[in-house]
Amino acid sequence: MNENMQQYLEKAQVLIEALPYIQRFNRKIIVVKYGGSAMVDENLKKRVIEDVTLLKLVGFKPIIVHGGGKEISRWVGKVGMEPHFVNGLRVTDEETMEVAEMVLGKVNKSLVQMVEQLGVRSIGISGKDGALLKVEKKYAQGEDIGYVGEIKQVNAEILYDLLEKDFLPIVCPVGLDDAYHTYNINADDAACAIARAMHAEKLAFLTDIEGVYKDPKDPSTLISELCVEEAEKLMAEGYIGGGMLPKLQNCIDAIKNGVSRVHILDGRIPHCLLLEIFTNRGIGTAILHEKESRYYDGEQ
Repeated sequence: MNENMQQYLEKAQVLIEALPYIQRFNRKIIVVKYGGSAMVDENLKKRVIEDVTLLKLVGFKPIIVHGGGKEISRWVGKVGMEPHFVNGLRVTDEETMEVAEMVLGKVNKSLVQMVEQLGVRSIGISGKDGALLKVEKKYAQGEDIGYVGEIKQVNAEILYDLLEKDFLPIVCPVGLDDAYHTYNINADDAACAIARAMHAEKLAFLTDIEGVYKDPKDPSTLISELCVEEAEKLMAEGYIGGGMLPKLQNCIDAIKNGVSRVHILDGRIPHCLLLEIFTNRGIGTAILHEKESRYYDGEQ
């Protein structure tokens, strides 16, 4: 058998391996929280958008929720404003909110443009559109951090309508309170709230780490699968700290509120979404209900 034929057979094998996953998740909603380095590196950005577009074309119903923290920080610096933080959270005053909304809008439309270039219809909306994300003021351990919102309601009907019309929705994490003031929303929180409201089958976080570690200083302690009970135990015993703590809490809340499975993936790996969703090896950490496996054979 010549080398070319071997390569084609290997490609066919990859497609066959993906088949049970395509069958299992066909017409299912998948929420992808897109942030970190994968949004800054143009090459990685292209790979992520290719992945999500492929999911759409094989019958999944993806929704992207994007952040923009690094880009916001860059623009805040560009216009000569000093960022302030309280308890690790950026204080968003009126001027910062103005910059944040402009930057997030710019990021949103650049992602729409990339999806459209790949031949898939996409619509970018902010949480203000159709009152998609209703918020109230968020406090950091009792401290005022400005125009940062806690989501209290998701108008999921808007996203269902877009999916029904065969669009790929891309959501910018900005919302309105009852007095119609604009608030910035943590993109992880927005992705979780949307996944819960949509009863998503999967919620995937693209991050700058490989997944959840039992010991963050030891890469060999990467945990491939966690059920909710195990995740809560790790948190209670103090193994999880820093930025992973709220992320893992968000994952647990999502699972408890009807999301079937949550994935924490290293967005710095090209095509990490496809590797996680379509292969038996998987990467990152999958958080599941108690008696589930992340893998599927053809019988499930």
